[in-house]
Amino acid sequence: MQKSVRSFKLSELAEQFGLKYHGDGNAVIDGVGTLSDAGSTQISFLSNPAYREQLTSTRAAAVIIAADELDACPVNALLADDPYVAYAQIAGMFDTRKPVNPGIHPSASVDETATLGKDVHIGANAVVGPVGNMPEGASTGPGALPVADCMLGTGSILRANVTLCEGVVIGQRCIIHPGAVVGADGFGLAFDKDHWVKIPQLGTVRVGDDCEVGANTTIDRGAIGDTILGNDVRLDNLIQIAHNVEIGAHSALAGMAGIAGSTKIGEYCMFAGNSGAIGHIRIADRTTVNFKSVVTKSITQPGTTWSAALPARPLREWNRIAAYIYRLERLTRRVLKLEKQTGIRKKDD
Repeated sequence: MQKSVRSFKLSELAEQFGLKYHGDGNAVIDGVGTLSDAGSTQISFLSNPAYREQLTSTRAAAVIIAADELDACPVNALLADDPYVAYAQIAGMFDTRKPVNPGIHPSASVDETATLGKDVHIGANAVVGPVGNMPEGASTGPGALPVADCMLGTGSILRANVTLCEGVVIGQRCIIHPGAVVGADGFGLAFDKDHWVKIPQLGTVRVGDDCEVGANTTIDRGAIGDTILGNDVRLDNLIQIAHNVEIGAHSALAGMAGIAGSTKIGEYCMFAGNSGAIGHIRIADRTTVNFKSVVTKSITQPGTTWSAALPARPLREWNRIAAYIYRLERLTRRVLKLEKQTGIRKKDD
């Protein structure tokens, strides 16, 4: 990471984040690092048991750990119930990226009907369309484009080249990363004998407070009603959210996930990378969908985990498995026939 210009005593970090420290409270911390690479003035963390071996040889100034790992820690420590959450909070103290200054860049274009609040920032070549609303502290990066009648919540940020299409509503304190497109037409088509007829996408997109939308992610507008993201929804990069999808509060989707139209996802759900769901189904609260898995029917029981992906295998081994898969239907018929002949299975089973 870039060198931070800020530094704190270990005891100061402990006090600020309500943690207990073990060791030298005067140890100076000026950045973060991994267990294997952290230097003598950086803080690291241990939350995944797979990295426990690296703890004993770390050169970090301090490590954020759970209390039951303290005996194995050779350096200063911050004790946390959830070390990963504590790390996320502390790492923010060393973010070297500078906040943008309020003001409108000379190359920006702001429609005369747009409403701008106090301390907004409008970057180079950004365009704020007719009847746009940017309240206090909102920011648009270089080339950002809230097309028309868009509302951006207090303190929300559009990074470079973000596009908000007509009527999109973004809540407070949201971050939309570079290249994201919110409110493009959904894939609505009707086939008329020998050609496609476009179905007008008459809804929009409504994003709740404290959401984050990753780079080059797309969220389509609704066909009739709206596409909706609840509060604190987190979308990674390169995700496709189709028209009229609803995602409940505090859910998170990892990169390259895809959700087909009109599917409703509950609260506190998690979709791993390259996973997805077909359209017009419902997914219960606190559902987890593992890597590369696709949900093809509604999930009604909350708190379940779903998986369908086959992990990669050495090519020769996979070729054998694939051969077995293609023979399964024939083998199944033979087994059923043998069961009936031997009386294991009744003829009407």
